[in-house]
Amino acid sequence: MTFVKMLADYRLTTAEILYHMPDHPGLLQTYVWQELDIAPRFPELSRFLDFWQRELDGKLHSVKVAGQKLIQPSEVRLAGFAVTLH
Repeated sequence: MTFVKMLADYRLTTAEILYHMPDHPGLLQTYVWQELDIAPRFPELSRFLDFWQRELDGKLHSVKVAGQKLIQPSEVRLAGFAVTLH
């Protein structure tokens, strides 16, 4: 996680993915995905879900998404001075 991404409005994004188990389609399994992403488009999550549908056997049932800003503008301040202690 880089400071530059935090300033670029990346958010810690968590997705709860429910999918049908490949061997037992009547059963649902949960997978939790977490990454830095940009709301509301969520390009990283979209790439992951595209990969899932293209490469994995478990058919997606539903996806719940939550995001939290990592840094607020009021949390960034420049120091007026610096002190070095030995």
